[in-house]
Amino acid sequence: MYREFRIGTAKPTPEEQTRAPHHLFDLIDPSSYTTAGEYARQAREVIREISTRGELPIVVGGTGLYLRALIDGLFPGPARSEMLREKLRARSDKKGSQHLHKILQRLDDASAARIHANDVPKVIRAIEVCLTARKPMSDQWERGRDPLVGFRILRLGLNPDREQLYDRINKRVHRMFEAGLVEETQNLLQKYGGTARPLGSIGYKQIVQLIKGELDREAAIRAVQQAHRNYAKRQMTWFRREPDVKCSEIKPK
Repeated sequence: MYREFRIGTAKPTPEEQTRAPHHLFDLIDPSSYTTAGEYARQAREVIREISTRGELPIVVGGTGLYLRALIDGLFPGPARSEMLREKLRARSDKKGSQHLHKILQRLDDASAARIHANDVPKVIRAIEVCLTARKPMSDQWERGRDPLVGFRILRLGLNPDREQLYDRINKRVHRMFEAGLVEETQNLLQKYGGTARPLGSIGYKQIVQLIKGELDREAAIRAVQQAHRNYAKRQMTWFRREPDVKCSEIKPK
């Protein structure tokens, strides 16, 4: 959804986008912020517009929370508190993401079980909701949600061979570096600095470390590969827990 972030997000090329209409790309300024709830609102508008034309909406991606927000809806949580978030970010920087995750476990063990300790933004939001609403976020998930209605939904999940999947990830990272991922990150860092939140995401985070001299090129490649493999593993875990996913096995060649 963020503009200018192309290589590190594996965004479809203009040629690929001509094969079928794509939606919700390049909507957000890199220095701005969006949420799963805002994505769900915009995606539902697009889905209904596609449907009125007699076409089939296909939602593609791997971000489980955004898909859940789109299909099942989100609870009407409390407003963001930037002051609280800054305090939590500072604590994470000082004591590590595991420390924040332990705080969430004390406040809401059910939410902590669903959110990976390294996913600091989601951990911070969950703590924020618990403290602001004075009740666990997991309790609020069960009430007041606004599911998508008026559509028959078929959920298809790809279940590739793990070794083949990791090999494809490793090769794709090499292609990203060859396509100019370092140069793209350098330009974004010079242009936006710390105001561009996506620079802290998988791939870009490790390239920023490379640019700062904290990693050499080979170490950065390995770190990006490892981060993507870890994320793929979390995706598989997430979608195995999701209901009604029709799983398609992909066998190695």
